[in-house]
Amino acid sequence: MNIRDIAKLAGVSVSTVSKIVNKKDASISNETRERVLKIVHEYNYTPYSSAINNATSTGSIGILLRSDRTVDQSLNGMIEYAQQKGYSPIIFSSLENHEQELKNITALCTKQVDGIIWEPIDEDSLKNQTHIDTSGIPLVLVGHLKGINSFSLPYAKAGYSLTKQLIEKRHKKIACITGDSINKEAFITGYKQALFEHNLKFHDSLLIESLDNTINDFIIEKQLSGFVSADFYKSIELYNLAIQSGLSTPKDFSLLSIRNDTELEFKNFQNKLSTITFSNKRFGEHACQALMDLINKASESNPYQEELVLSNTESLGLPAESERPKILVVGSLNMDTYLYSSKLPHNGSTNFLSNLSKRPGGKGLNQAIGTAKLGHQIRLIGCVGSDSDSNTMFQELRKNNVNTKGLSRSNDAETGQAYIFVESTGDSMISILPGANAELSPSILEKNIDLFSNVKYCLVQTEIPIDAVEKACLLAKEKNIELILKPSASKSISNSILKKIDYLIPNEDELSTMCPSFETMNEKAEYLLSKGVKNVIVTLGNRGCFLKNSMQEKFFHAADFSVIDSTGASDAFISALSAYLLRDYSLEKAIQIASYAAGFLVSRDGITTALVDRMTLESYIAKKDPNLLKKD
Repeated sequence: MNIRDIAKLAGVSVSTVSKIVNKKDASISNETRERVLKIVHEYNYTPYSSAINNATSTGSIGILLRSDRTVDQSLNGMIEYAQQKGYSPIIFSSLENHEQELKNITALCTKQVDGIIWEPIDEDSLKNQTHIDTSGIPLVLVGHLKGINSFSLPYAKAGYSLTKQLIEKRHKKIACITGDSINKEAFITGYKQALFEHNLKFHDSLLIESLDNTINDFIIEKQLSGFVSADFYKSIELYNLAIQSGLSTPKDFSLLSIRNDTELEFKNFQNKLSTITFSNKRFGEHACQALMDLINKASESNPYQEELVLSNTESLGLPAESERPKILVVGSLNMDTYLYSSKLPHNGSTNFLSNLSKRPGGKGLNQAIGTAKLGHQIRLIGCVGSDSDSNTMFQELRKNNVNTKGLSRSNDAETGQAYIFVESTGDSMISILPGANAELSPSILEKNIDLFSNVKYCLVQTEIPIDAVEKACLLAKEKNIELILKPSASKSISNSILKKIDYLIPNEDELSTMCPSFETMNEKAEYLLSKGVKNVIVTLGNRGCFLKNSMQEKFFHAADFSVIDSTGASDAFISALSAYLLRDYSLEKAIQIASYAAGFLVSRDGITTALVDRMTLESYIAKKDPNLLKKD
């Protein structure tokens, strides 16, 4: 810190500072004098004429840490090594404050310490290195920032190694627990690299900073089978949370963690968790030795090395196999062509498009992917052509972990097509060319009867032939499977089908088509109940939905989301409804959760890409309405 720096901080001229520090300031106001002297004191400025001779050893070194959080065995290693070599350490903490960091640097430079070990706060901190360089003081950097004479613990390599070991045990659903570890970014880099090298997808929802009981649901539902952790305290927290739900490692999930030698007091977990242990004390000694080499102008120090070996394999195993009930979807698959314009087309007008796009769709595909994203094992029965569009369908379904054993290819018809007009308000209208969907028959369903085993809910839509709908309902009831039916593109549904339906989910137009002789929504729903339907749920767009059964009738408000594209809202709703009924939520809570899922979809463009995943959905609900996620 020189006189120009002091003048700049005080907002005065260099000559003004010179007069004040040399007590020749009779013409300067008290206010200015006090301001300058305060800065001189805070930044330990010493006039050049009284500066200590650089050539004289002071027998001291400076240790500047970024915050109190980084005080661990590394500091003890630095202190012990320095004292063994006859040096007195002067220790500062920047408290993660850049202004305090600069004050600490100037204090050490003023004291003319023989060398400095510095853990910068961040990249911005490095601009202050010029003060150290100008003073000619040897410098070693520690922490996550790279530079000349810099050393760090191998968090990135550890993240990579732990993740790779889980992958080698056939884990594919691996989350990364970061906690508030200062070194989490390096650890995440290694974790992501291992996923990338083994063709496993990464998304932000796999990064976990804090834990609560909902994490157990992700383990139970097989959404996550393995965890790597940069925070040993969080690893212990997860271990204890799992025990509360009757879960254990490695039977139900695997957990690998970093720990450091400060955390060795957790002896109860010495043989319970598989860890890589960093020797922080040895790291501190290495950094201090490197500084001594610089002070003594010795040979360049070697990079710091840690042996990345697991302490044990007690919490490392193969992924658990799931025997939980599944969801079966019987429905249509289309290649959707989206046509965007300022308004929907109508008779006698020419409509100009602003854009168009093609994506896999159809209610069967949408609902299968929607429920899969929400954490369930999904089977799909449907028909596609033998064209390139069918290949796209298979790729999209497999990408989202949907069982495609029940998909049949037709040699006589092309994959179904849907043309979806979307206007700027988000409203849409759809025209469908059924194609291969028309070939889904009772015989195809009979051939796939094994897919009805161990199924709790069967989702059916009437965009497929009605005889296939009837057969699907019959097979489901023979297996005591609950039926959820979306009556799309159907003028009437036979009584033989209606009496088998547990949940009928029409919109207002579909309800009116099915019940043309009745006026009110309540009358129409009552009529359907009289035909044997157990629950009628009428979706009302941005007005929410209406539930009627033998026990109650109730309106539910829609979730508050901006509408970009309303296409597929019912698919998102039905996907989430079935997903949370399968998790034993009450019907009322499942409807409310489904409304949030539909809200997410309409606020985004497209359908399959806009369908929300479980972690995102529940994280959002936890902020908006946390009690909704508590089971009754």
